[in-house]
Amino acid sequence: MHIMKMGIYIALCASLFATVAHAEKADRDKPVNIEADTVTLDDVKKVSVYSGNVILTQGTLMLRADRVQATQNATGLDKVSATGHPVSFHQKLDGSGDMIEGVSDRIEFDSVNNQLELIGQAQLQRGGDELRGAQISYNANTGFYKVIGQPNAQSPTGRVRATILPKPRAAQPAAKP
Repeated sequence: MHIMKMGIYIALCASLFATVAHAEKADRDKPVNIEADTVTLDDVKKVSVYSGNVILTQGTLMLRADRVQATQNATGLDKVSATGHPVSFHQKLDGSGDMIEGVSDRIEFDSVNNQLELIGQAQLQRGGDELRGAQISYNANTGFYKVIGQPNAQSPTGRVRATILPKPRAAQPAAKP
């Protein structure tokens, strides 16, 4: 396997979150660092698999998983799947100091549709706002979220949980006498 091809696979894998949730745009120009116990690259099927304590960083992005698999199509990155107990990521959002953090059993990303799926005990936090459910879907093209509930230890009723903090109000001008 050529070192250049390995670098392409790593860069494709890292771009998983660079386009999602209005992530820090400067991250796309940062070097990708990935650590894993094992990596397998299949040039024919265009599949790379990183396994064993996978840590991927690029700028403000950090992803931790037990296993990450990336596939390519004719135009580049196609799909990325990360699994673990749990899979977690955090990244600074563009234009603000806010961080977005996610945790789930599995994360799936479809780059063609810009669709992110957090599956299994999914949690997503942005600032003080939080979503919890069995599955969280986010489409970066439309800005549309969908959260599905399922009974588990955290929510025996199976309902979705959301915490939304009030936004600070603008100062009102003093009343005139």
